[in-house]
This record gives sequence, C-alpha cells and structure tokens, in this order.
Amino acid sequence: MVTNWMKPGVRALVVVCGIGLTAAAAADQPVRPAVHAAHLMVVAANPLAAQAGLDILRQGGNAVDAAVAVQMVLALVEPQSSGIGGGGFLLAFDGKSRTLTTYDGRETAPAAATPDMFLHPGGTPMEFEEAVVGGLSVGVPGAVRMLERVHREHGHLPWAQLFGPAIKLAEEGFPVSPRLHEELADDEHLKQIPAAAAYFYQADGTPVPVGTLLRNPALAETLRSIAKDGADALYRGRIADDIVAAVSNSPLQPAHMTQADLAGYEAKVREPVCAPYRQWKVCSMAPPSSGGIAILQMLRLLERFDLKAMAPESAPAVHLIAEAGRLAFADRDRYVADPDKLAVPTAQLLGETYLQERSQLIRPDHDLGKATAGTLKEQSGWAAPLPQVEPVSTSQISIVDGEGNAVSFTTTIEGPFGSRLFVDGFLLNNELTDFSFKPERDGQPVANRVEPGKRPRSSMAPAMVFDRRGRLVLVVGSPGGAAIIPFVAKTLIAALDWNLDPQAAADLPNFANRNGATELEKGTALEALAPQLQAMGHEVKLTDMTSGVAVIAVTPEGLVGGADSRREGVAVGD
Repeated sequence: MVTNWMKPGVRALVVVCGIGLTAAAAADQPVRPAVHAAHLMVVAANPLAAQAGLDILRQGGNAVDAAVAVQMVLALVEPQSSGIGGGGFLLAFDGKSRTLTTYDGRETAPAAATPDMFLHPGGTPMEFEEAVVGGLSVGVPGAVRMLERVHREHGHLPWAQLFGPAIKLAEEGFPVSPRLHEELADDEHLKQIPAAAAYFYQADGTPVPVGTLLRNPALAETLRSIAKDGADALYRGRIADDIVAAVSNSPLQPAHMTQADLAGYEAKVREPVCAPYRQWKVCSMAPPSSGGIAILQMLRLLERFDLKAMAPESAPAVHLIAEAGRLAFADRDRYVADPDKLAVPTAQLLGETYLQERSQLIRPDHDLGKATAGTLKEQSGWAAPLPQVEPVSTSQISIVDGEGNAVSFTTTIEGPFGSRLFVDGFLLNNELTDFSFKPERDGQPVANRVEPGKRPRSSMAPAMVFDRRGRLVLVVGSPGGAAIIPFVAKTLIAALDWNLDPQAAADLPNFANRNGATELEKGTALEALAPQLQAMGHEVKLTDMTSGVAVIAVTPEGLVGGADSRREGVAVGD
C-alpha cells in the first residue's frame, strides 16, 4: 500500500509501516519484505526522495546524478535531518573500473572560532541545548560544494536537470509526513526562530498537520539559483550574505561567520579506509569521520570469533559485539579528529598486530569494563574528551545504477532541525557542537577541540563491501549520531555472518556499547537478554535506538534492498 501522506502517483515498492516506532512496536504489522530489482535501486529516507532518484536513473542518469536529486528533495521533505545547509560524506564506486572514491563534505568552523567558544566565562562547558540553538553552532555548509565536485567528476546528466524534482515539489507542495510532524511537535526550539516558526507551525503554534500540502517557494528559488550557477550560488553572493546575516544576527547565540568563510570552503577527496573481513573487503570513510575506522576495528576485533554459529539475537553475540564497540570507541574518542589539523594514526589503528592484541582483551564470558585507548607512540599526548550529546538525526542514501556504479551517502544537518536558523527556505546545521566543548582534559589537548577552519569529528559511516575480485557486494549506511557506528556494524554482521537479507538486517533489533553501558533497543526481544548480560558484568540500559539503515545487496540475480522500518524510508527500483 501507499501511505496516505504521499503525493498521488508516487510509486512505492514496499509497505511503509511502523513509522517512527521500534522494530518490536511494529511487530504486529506485516513484516516488510526486501525489495528486488533487476538493474536500478534507490534507498532513501522518504518515498518522494527515493522516487526522484529513481526517475533520474530512468532518464539515463547514473548513481551520482540520482544522489544529487535525492538530496535536494530530502532538503525539502525531511528538513529535520539533512539538506543544503549541512554536510556529509559520500562514497562513489565506478562499476567499470571498480574504483572507489570518497568525498568529504564536512562543515568547517569559521575563522573566528576559538577552542573555548563553548565554555562559560568560568571555564565550565555549556549544556548541549544551550549551545545548539542559534548562530554559535553553525559550521560552513559542505554538502552542495561536495555534490558539485562529485557530479563534475562522475555525473552524467546536466547539473541543472537534477534539481527539477525538488523545485517542482517545493513549488507545488509536498504532503507533510508523520515523522516530520512528530519531530515538529517534539521540538522546543524551532518556534524561537521567527522565520522557521512561520513555515513549520500554524498560527496557534501547533505543527503543520500530517498530509498538509506544504509549499516552499523560497527553497524553490534557492535551488533554481544553484541549478543555474552551481555551488557558487550558495557560497557567494545573495544567499551567502543571507547565511552570514542569519548567523551574525541570530536571536540566540549570535556568532561571527563571514562571506570569506563561505567562499573559501573546499570539498575534499580522502583515501577510503578499507580492511579485510573474512572473505570480503569492507571500505568506509576516513577521518574527519570516525565511523569508518571504528566499524573496521569492530569487525577485525571480532574476526577470531565464530559469529556465524551464534544466533543474531543471542546474549553471546550481543556481548562480543558490545565488547568490540567498547574498544573501538575508546580509540575513536582519543585519536580521531580532522586529519588536516592533526596527524590521525589511521594505519596504526587498523594495524594487524595492534588489533590482534586489542582483540585479546575481549573475554567471551565477561564484560571488560571501561576500556582505555590503545597506546600509540605518535599520539600519546592527546586526551579523550568528556562524553557529550550527539543527536540522532541525519539521513542515508544508498544507490546502485544499471552500469554497476554505486553511491553510499550519509548526509546531515546534525540535530533535528540543526541550529533552527532558517535561511532562504532551508535550515542551517549545528555541526560545530560535534566538537569537544572542553579543549583540554587533565592538562592535555583534546584532539577534537574547536579550531578555526577545522572539521568536527563525525560518526557517519557510509560503507561498501566487495568480494575478493573487487566486485560490489553491499552498499550501506545509517543515521543515528554516535550510534551510527554500531548500527552499521550490526547490519554488516547480519548480512555477512548471519546471511540475513537487507530488510531483515536493517530491522534486526539494535544494540550498542559506546564504552559505557550496553544499550539494548527498548521494546524488542533484546530486552530479555538483560539478565544474562548483567550476569556477565554488563551495565544494561534499555533505550530507543532509531536507526535508519539503507542497504542494497548486489547478487547474481539482481539487486535486493532494505529500508529500516523504524523510519519512513523505502527501497525502489526497476
């Protein structure tokens, strides 16, 4: 069936059920099947965005072309999660040459940013909610400049053509989805920004109802400008001036961003991080994302264990994967930051001998407790930051086209609705709150401290899996803040070790250990594991774990896709 909030005529190939609920909460609904397609597939967080990508593929576009179209529609229909005011990381696989290129569109701190910008005068760090809303948290957006570069190097259709679906929807209106409505109802800050309040809320202060046809002519005009003049339309001229004005004149936490900050932004190509896992090769994003290193560490730490012999929702499996998470997060927190500002020891962190030694810390029968980072001589002077909030917004786009090209693109404006600043029809990110608020700990510098021009550390982990001949096997990624790392690791293990299809792998109950309590997804079968895990020494926490995994498997029979049932995503294809 097609949900009643979707625009008539949009083709969906999967049942959309359990929106906004945990897997168990939707257990009384029909089990969503995996989607099969012969040649083309798009998995995205909203049916309208997925359909836009599929339409571009049908017009002769490739995976990169479709990714641009999907992102522009998501900026309109899923503004709480991503958009042109944010950034992201993208993996582009060329099916003909079997080469993988990874792109860094992470936001940067303005030149005026300082290490103590999130500290009160007495030196205590701000509360997250205090720092996030307004101009102080806004980084220079990276998504549009990155997509322009990816398209220039890999795209097929004309750039302007890719904006057509989003412009049409912005002008004619799109039906407000249940998830957008719920996010608006839950948000306490968006109403404090007059431009955002006028767009997202009714006169009585209630959010626009589900199914409301919401038009955004300001965004349509912005997208027209970018379609015509390229990324410069956002980074120079009128729109750039409007961004600077919104940040500088914010009614909450005004900050100093300049036209030069925007004009100087550069999207970068990074070397992918790759590692073997059993008979496969897994690749993901390098720093400033910590996600790639962390999921690769988790997989390599677990390789000596026979996960295949363990049931997916069993205490032994959850215990081992949680222990690997502890160790990966300990290293992540201490060593990973912007590689242009700090020499990140990536090769050491993924070194065979190092990970074998770290793996021996994992006991099959008992929790190891709070893990410490491994000792790396080159970085021994860096301290781990204090824990802080990482919002669970963000969006994942997974695409495979008819030529075997593929994209895994994790895109974000950070927290739900970002900084809440609304400019020319789009929201600005709050990405700077991904920096460590305290620049030092125990007299040592923190790697992820704020610095001018620096990119904050991310947890995003768009990933691809290849066989021994270099052929694409899986395209995967997820939103979820710092929990992206365990979400993606779980999905990879589910597909590679437990042979679950993409839909079943995405919907498998979530669990994580981020070097603290072992988190189990509330309302799922995993709750029953709590006594067994506690007996093994785990501190157990039951919590909502709203992933948004988008995964495509490439098989000899065609493509198989899955979109996490916890959100509104769909897989569509031909």
